[in-house]
Amino acid sequence: MTVSLDAADVPLHWSPGPIDGPEPHITVRGLYKQFNDTVIYENFDLDIPRGKFVSVFGPNGCGKSTLINLISGLIPLDSGDVRFGGKTLQDTRIGYVFQNYREALFPWMSAFENIVYALLLRKVSRPEAEERVHKLVTHLGVRIDLTLFPYMMSGGQQQLVSIMRALVIEPEVLFLDEPFSALDYEMTLFMREQLQRIFEETGMTMMLVSHDLEEAVYLADYVLLLTRRPGRIAAYPRIDVPRPRNDATLANAEFVRQKAEALEIFQREVRR
Repeated sequence: MTVSLDAADVPLHWSPGPIDGPEPHITVRGLYKQFNDTVIYENFDLDIPRGKFVSVFGPNGCGKSTLINLISGLIPLDSGDVRFGGKTLQDTRIGYVFQNYREALFPWMSAFENIVYALLLRKVSRPEAEERVHKLVTHLGVRIDLTLFPYMMSGGQQQLVSIMRALVIEPEVLFLDEPFSALDYEMTLFMREQLQRIFEETGMTMMLVSHDLEEAVYLADYVLLLTRRPGRIAAYPRIDVPRPRNDATLANAEFVRQKAEALEIFQREVRR
């Protein structure tokens, strides 16, 4: 089911989650966050369905990255509550891919060691950690030299290492903050395909912030469309397009229709 609203139909407080979605994996209630005198979120509720891919999209400065930073614990809440299947953040295995890859990797470690470190930090033995990294590299079909240090790699290669570091811990929930912004077009297509494959194979819950509407709709089961600050949910449509998605998906009539509806809602919010 796709939600389509005219401007006059938008409620002041949209339903926190998809009407027809599965049980929530992430539950946000009463979220409040303020920076200086600016209220970013106020009494904000949200449900992220278990095992689904949710893209976050909205006007510039509306708080897209802030939202996933709050949910993942990178930024403290002023008030409110976030649960992961009823569990706290501390009891949940979280993966996070940062937009700024240059600050995300340890420059004194090789690419391989950067990935291994994510497992060593979780008390995985060194031999098992190395084996899991090798398996992931093989599974993804990655063909870059992981003995290189970050400063010796291109921006796209560094971001690919960041993505692998997030995946190697086999997270329950994976947060991605504009993960393809540093990649060239060829690498972007490759990583979209690999991310989609991993999602289908593992069924992990994923939450992606994107500035590219086509990408947001292409990857997602649901698109979370946000208003201007203080952030509310403008719409939360289900993207009912079959997987796996490929080049033909971009010309699929249902995909084109749903992208057009999302664009209409986005443009309305930009004009507010």
